[in-house]
Amino acid sequence: MSAHCQVTGRSPGFGNTVSHSHKRSRRRWNPNIQTKTYYLPTEGRRVRLRVSAKGIKVIDRDGIEAVVARLRSQGEKI
Repeated sequence: MSAHCQVTGRSPGFGNTVSHSHKRSRRRWNPNIQTKTYYLPTEGRRVRLRVSAKGIKVIDRDGIEAVVARLRSQGEKI
């Protein structure tokens, strides 16, 4: 899944686009995914994460060390 946040797990939402004549066609709402590089001081290296705007706020709030530890406990390889 390409439009998927590694931190929050946000993925696209699906629904209909409705025209003026009320004809419906399928569409999707992608999350705002950014590729960000963070430095891990305990390991002395950088990690690249695909995170949403909300995921960036979570990292700012909790710290990159806590977020990486949470991701590793869930079984994700970083």
